[in-house]
Amino acid sequence: MSRTERAVGVVVGSAVGDALGAPFEFGPPGAFSARFPDPGGGGEMCGGGGWEPGEATDDTQMAVLVADSLRERGGLDLPDVFARFQRWAAAEPKDIGLQTEDVLTNGLPWDRAAAHHFRVNHRAAGNGSLMRASTSAVRFAAAGRAVTTDAARRLAALTHGDPAAWEGTAVFHELVRSALSGADPLDALPDALALVHPDHRERYATVLAPDWHPDRATEFNGAVWPCLGSAVWALRATDSFEGAVRAAIDLGGDTDTVAAVTGGLAGARYGPAAIPARWTDPLHVPLPGFGERVLRLPELVDLARGLVEAGARDSGVSADLG
Repeated sequence: MSRTERAVGVVVGSAVGDALGAPFEFGPPGAFSARFPDPGGGGEMCGGGGWEPGEATDDTQMAVLVADSLRERGGLDLPDVFARFQRWAAAEPKDIGLQTEDVLTNGLPWDRAAAHHFRVNHRAAGNGSLMRASTSAVRFAAAGRAVTTDAARRLAALTHGDPAAWEGTAVFHELVRSALSGADPLDALPDALALVHPDHRERYATVLAPDWHPDRATEFNGAVWPCLGSAVWALRATDSFEGAVRAAIDLGGDTDTVAAVTGGLAGARYGPAAIPARWTDPLHVPLPGFGERVLRLPELVDLARGLVEAGARDSGVSADLG
């Protein structure tokens, strides 16, 4: 499988997980399988809770905005990303995290807004930077470990002042980087953990350990480390894209984001051919604040390919590297 195919799996897989999980957000464990007991039976892109069938949430919308900035600006332009986020937030999207909304609307500039929020609230380690990391992980993968983890932290810091959120986003970037080179993302966990700042390494080591189960989480999976840990658990505990995403949603809680992170990792592992067409056919990503633009599967595939090509061009790596 080529690097480009795996990258498409990351972007599309994350969007699919997001849209599948959205109607079950904050619901009880097991709700997805209770409603759809037969894998492959169809109807899972059911919509509900204000979401149309196949409609992606803020997780994917923000990931697309990051991708748009990376493509149009030719690289990482943090003020531009922040401005796009602000324009989106001002359009009153259906869903936006409370912390993210506060940072984007508090009137402070891009390099001070998140830090101010953290100083005032003392807690800012939600999964809102991890949820949107699929596109940036693809874009910077070819540049190597140091560049991709640095980009992850800088993008996370736009809305999340707690360094714990930066570290989780950096781990995700590193797992995707490894997967796009043809490795199993689970095999990259030890090296990824070694990159985590010592202040936060223990909590990540706990939730990413082979014997950890989400039932042992001490925080809600809306926090960044149990969210990432739950996604890794879902990947480890199953043997297919569909199985991993089902397992993630069945955990309950912040189902759209846990499934989006899981879908990104599973898409990298299994590739886009493993994502059921009954899930990708209704998939669509509206972008509040940006006219009538709606991305569907072909646009998401083109977006992923463009990100791979840009990253390869900058780094001298073949986009078709297996």
